[in-house]
Amino acid sequence: MATEAVIVDVVRTPSGRGKPGGELSDIHPADLLAGVLAELVHRNGLDPVLVDDVIAGCVTQSGEQAGNIARTALLSAGFPESVPGVTIDRQCGSSQQAAAFAAQGVIAGAYDIVIACGVESMSRAPMGSNLGGASLGGELLHARYPEGLVNQGVAAELIAERWGFPREELDAFAAESHRRAAEAAASGAFESELVPVPTPDSGSVVADETIRPGTTAEKLAALSPSFRTDRLAARFPQLDWRITPGNSSPLTDGASAALIMSAEAAARLGLRPRARFHSFAVAGSDPLFMLTGILPATRKLLDRSGVKLEDIAAYEVNEAFAPVPLLWLREFGADASRMNPRGGAIALGHALGSSGTRLLGTLLNELEATGGRFGLQTMCEGGGTANATLIERL
Repeated sequence: MATEAVIVDVVRTPSGRGKPGGELSDIHPADLLAGVLAELVHRNGLDPVLVDDVIAGCVTQSGEQAGNIARTALLSAGFPESVPGVTIDRQCGSSQQAAAFAAQGVIAGAYDIVIACGVESMSRAPMGSNLGGASLGGELLHARYPEGLVNQGVAAELIAERWGFPREELDAFAAESHRRAAEAAASGAFESELVPVPTPDSGSVVADETIRPGTTAEKLAALSPSFRTDRLAARFPQLDWRITPGNSSPLTDGASAALIMSAEAAARLGLRPRARFHSFAVAGSDPLFMLTGILPATRKLLDRSGVKLEDIAAYEVNEAFAPVPLLWLREFGADASRMNPRGGAIALGHALGSSGTRLLGTLLNELEATGGRFGLQTMCEGGGTANATLIERL
């Protein structure tokens, strides 16, 4: 009988605005991650010496986030020195990939107990600062893509243009994300996943800073496009430039962590498995459009799992930019009420390396609240890749 990988618990920090003055901007990213690691083992009564590995997602691995932040954070959390850690980068899907690697390690028999986690302090390690002005590719990449690739915001513009999403639809979707997130927060739906973060002034951050309850499509319509330049406008004259700060995920600080183990280990320790990992998929896509990989990744996941989309109770499709989940919804003919029912990254933030396990926790809590059986999670990623994961509530 194959070993089953189960999820025992998932926790996260509140989402802080990822800029100077944000509520979490005074916290070192290793301390952000250490806080959720410490809370995860504490509230489950787990001796951290039993943890076989800590796998952390982090995108901008420079400055304070350099030097294998998984190891730095677990030591900061007081874990025994015998516990190893590794940091991985699959762009926005880094901690979703960390959870997949953790579960696959359990299924393969390489781990009994493992923590998948992620962190990003976009206020202290700004996106792209790890490049230091260098080019992403050399002569070989340029030869393959002579006109050059583009950033994710321009990719979102290209998607909006090709699939015909007008600015009004993007802004309406963003406003709905804030409405759903504000409603969930007001009802206490996030309380079980949130870990308060102490601040240097002896205060504590207890709620998501990124949710704006009063957001409306009309207010968002007043915002200017974020990614238009004269050079890009000349290269892409067909674009109307409709991606703004309002229909994009905000720069965000945050951390999250998931406790994953074999079903046998959970039984031995007297811990209750809340869900099991059912299926995984990862796919590549056109690096110019970049964010469309969620389509082949989802198709591959559904084919492998044998589960039909209509049998999935909730889907978390990361809201990097509004056209991305809207594209997924249209291509699969999915039920809009099941997608990001508690709001998505436009409202809840997108702390890059943390988002994968953040979505996992929100999805798991939604399944438990509604009695749903299956939950699907998918994440577009820089460079043209995507992850998809299917979990089953127990």
